[in-house]
Amino acid sequence: MQKAEARPRQHDHFGGAARGRGAERAAGVPVGPMEIPAGLMLEPSLYTVKAIFILDSFGQRLLAKYYDDTFPSMKEQKSFERNVFNKTHKTDSEIAFLEGLTIVYKSSIDLFFYVVGSPHENELMLMSVLTCLFESLNHMLRKNVEKRTLVENMDGVFLVVDEIVDGGVILESDAQQVIQKLNFRVDDSSLSEHSVTQVLQSAKEQIKWSLLK
Repeated sequence: MQKAEARPRQHDHFGGAARGRGAERAAGVPVGPMEIPAGLMLEPSLYTVKAIFILDSFGQRLLAKYYDDTFPSMKEQKSFERNVFNKTHKTDSEIAFLEGLTIVYKSSIDLFFYVVGSPHENELMLMSVLTCLFESLNHMLRKNVEKRTLVENMDGVFLVVDEIVDGGVILESDAQQVIQKLNFRVDDSSLSEHSVTQVLQSAKEQIKWSLLK
């Protein structure tokens, strides 16, 4: 894994104010609580993953989930995916920095898996999501992680992704836990056909009832 690129230290926006108040204290002037300018207030965010997408060997989208408005339109998303693919599909690295974002990725036969985070996100955390995604699909697809099998089981693939990340928040990074939560029966080598069918049928029923409400 490549080392993260060095990033410049952020400037202290309140340095001047703090020094000014220090001088006031030295002069014996009473000082009240420091007021933080509204424009400098940082909104807390739970987003840790900005996007997850899977491309084929030609860079075409098979699955994509975006969790914020960094790329609000389909056109912008696909343009970003094409740029990421062009930068990564011929390299042996696992981390890329593109358009101010941190991207971890993995290939398997004719598939490329990507997890995207902010420029300040921990690469190891993003890699744990990627590993969980790949290992969960490896179980579900019976160690046959390739385009044809993935497309044939796309409903299950979406379920796996949603168990790992919800709204950009990481829910699970253990593939075995993901499989168990989806009620897949895990054997030493693969999942049974019956259990996969049950999960997919349950998901379709949930979607059906939600539309009727």
